[in-house]
Amino acid sequence: MLGLTLPSLITYVIVLLTAFSVHEFAHAFTANYFGDDTPRLNGRLTLNPLAHLDPIGSIMLIIAGIGWAKPVPVNPYVLRRRSPAALMWVALAGPASNFMMAVVAAIPFRLGLASPSVVSGTALFSLPAFLDQFIIINLSLMLFNLIPLAPLDGEKVLEYFLPPNLARNFESIRPYGPMILMALIALSYARINIFSYLIYYPAVYLHTLLVG
Repeated sequence: MLGLTLPSLITYVIVLLTAFSVHEFAHAFTANYFGDDTPRLNGRLTLNPLAHLDPIGSIMLIIAGIGWAKPVPVNPYVLRRRSPAALMWVALAGPASNFMMAVVAAIPFRLGLASPSVVSGTALFSLPAFLDQFIIINLSLMLFNLIPLAPLDGEKVLEYFLPPNLARNFESIRPYGPMILMALIALSYARINIFSYLIYYPAVYLHTLLVG
């Protein structure tokens, strides 16, 4: 369980109200752009956090650092009729929105308006500390969702680029995706933390590139 301080709790709450909502809205907006009105009919074409947040996923983000929102329902048959790449773009839109939020949050550091050297979690609220955590969390969400396992976005992205024969084989493991993810999470608590190589180290590297 994460040792939460009040500043980190504030940050996580704002992440729940922004990063997840924008991520899911990006899925819905892109699907709607390609002619699938399923997200709109289900009330997901909105930035209202209440339409997107999953109670269990929100709690898991706070206590374990890994969480999720409610998936946006789409009609893959409508999307594929519009464009063979439509489903891939819908899947990619969510992680891309997290990356864009990280880029925007890094601008004050790049402009010298905030300094990484004064980032601290001891103050009740520190703008540099908040922005720093906001960047890391958004980059982590992006990388987590790009893992090519169902039900994560990366599965649809990778499937689009695979040759047909490999795509069929890849599709056969889709039902086991959630179980594989749970196994990876369990291994991380057994000090075999594969997520360090898939998420943490790449996120720190990207954070350094963005913040400078």
